[in-house]
Amino acid sequence: MAELDTSGGGKKGGKVRTKKMSTRVDLTAMVDLAFLLITFFMLTTTLAKPQAMDIAMPDKDKEEQQELTIADTRTINVLLGSGNKLEWYMGSVDKQLTPPEIQGYGKNGIRKALLEKSKQVIASTGDPKKGLIVLIKPSEKSNYRNLVDILDEMKITNIQQYGISEISLPEIELLKRDGLFK
Repeated sequence: MAELDTSGGGKKGGKVRTKKMSTRVDLTAMVDLAFLLITFFMLTTTLAKPQAMDIAMPDKDKEEQQELTIADTRTINVLLGSGNKLEWYMGSVDKQLTPPEIQGYGKNGIRKALLEKSKQVIASTGDPKKGLIVLIKPSEKSNYRNLVDILDEMKITNIQQYGISEISLPEIELLKRDGLFK
């Protein structure tokens, strides 16, 4: 609210002068409104929700070793190395169906290879349920970001069957040979 000060200055006698009016603006109502608006927007705004990926992990307490045989023609092994690079091949270590290839992450890297191989496997089996199986094998030289990146690639390429497994000694030797174990 605005107020007008109509006091004459308090002097008696003398000339009669017109009264000077000074204005004073009361900002209390505006401050109240500002806090109400801030409170309203704080309560009605939704914050960014963290996105999480569901991964089924085995129990650590169980010491059972489960062997699962899968066709080499449907399996792609992805070895995570150092320097934000990875190496992949089709088949198994002792029976590689394709020569190992070194690639990076992203649309021109492993994503392109995963999409191509997935289409080939579905075309050869004729059943979309029997698609590509990806075995992700992080090495000691890879970092957490590399694992998250390859899991993102699984989601982007819509590969339903993938797993994280331990890297074997022959695969470590393969990474060393190609300079990805520095």
